[in-house]
Amino acid sequence: MDDRSFIAAQDFILDVKRFWTTEIYPALKADYENRTASFESVPDTSEEVEALIGSTTLYRFYAWLERHLQRLKYSGRYGLYPYHDGKRRELMASVAGIEIAADRLTLNPDLPIPEYYRKVDIHQHPGGIWRDEIAGFVYERGARSTTPLMGKAHKDLHQRFTSFVANQGTTPSHILDMGCGFGKSTRPFYETFKEAIVDAIDLSAPCLKVGAHEAGYCTKSTVRYRQMDALTTDYDDNTFDLVTSTMLIHELPPAEINQLFQEATRVLAPGGRMAHLDFHHVPNAFARFIHDGHARRNNEPFMSSWADIDPVALMAEKGLINIEIIPFQEADDVDPLNNPFWRFPWTIVYGEKAPA
Repeated sequence: MDDRSFIAAQDFILDVKRFWTTEIYPALKADYENRTASFESVPDTSEEVEALIGSTTLYRFYAWLERHLQRLKYSGRYGLYPYHDGKRRELMASVAGIEIAADRLTLNPDLPIPEYYRKVDIHQHPGGIWRDEIAGFVYERGARSTTPLMGKAHKDLHQRFTSFVANQGTTPSHILDMGCGFGKSTRPFYETFKEAIVDAIDLSAPCLKVGAHEAGYCTKSTVRYRQMDALTTDYDDNTFDLVTSTMLIHELPPAEINQLFQEATRVLAPGGRMAHLDFHHVPNAFARFIHDGHARRNNEPFMSSWADIDPVALMAEKGLINIEIIPFQEADDVDPLNNPFWRFPWTIVYGEKAPA
């Protein structure tokens, strides 16, 4: 597959996804509002909304496009996976040709991969993001166009989150980024807090390799990528003064979410902060219906159960204080509380550990 054909096809898919976002979604929302305009009380559950519009042609078209545009993006004739598979030797040679500092990357080939992580190809990524040696490259390319309204400009989102954290307190000296993937969420932290040690952990060795190699171009970077389960780390108690994650929590079953917050609290030093950027704020039944549908169609089996959890109660149970759940504005022209177009329900889950 030549580069020109691949890029043209991916641009076309993104443009159709943008049309789905800015034209079909508003039409679907308007149809729902018209149908409920005369109701004494509007539906208050996702199931009630589904009973009302789930069988309409408009919704079925909306749902079909959401599912199959993602399939085409990853697995179609000009999809991410076949494109990168065709460049396997070149990609792996490029990775092998870059020297990594001895402490920049630590892999654990004996690390048990949890069943919940193995049994579903999340995001419709063929084979998941951990199995194939090229998975990190595929995931990195796919993440450039995750949010249609942002097109290919996703750096701003992660920098905005880092800026939020920077404005909440003192400069951290030791940061843990849980579920770092290929390092897209990690980079703004080690670029912003240049003197801090940043530990970035993930289950996926292919993703960690991509992150470590990219960090190698930043000569002043103090980031360390480690293959580790965020639920059972090997760090001592009270190690970090900042613990973060980005788009990790919704990938976990409820019991594992509880374990994640327990572990994050354990390794957080007294007076330290934790900030998680994820999808949670769904303010009404229609928004929840759209959210639940996305979870099914995008292979996100635990997204809906995470939306059922009260993060304030969960964090308070762990002894955290100054807890905030904040709808997150991922771009300048986005209203996180009432946006006319489809978007992820970006939410910051923030808390602090009481001083000693």
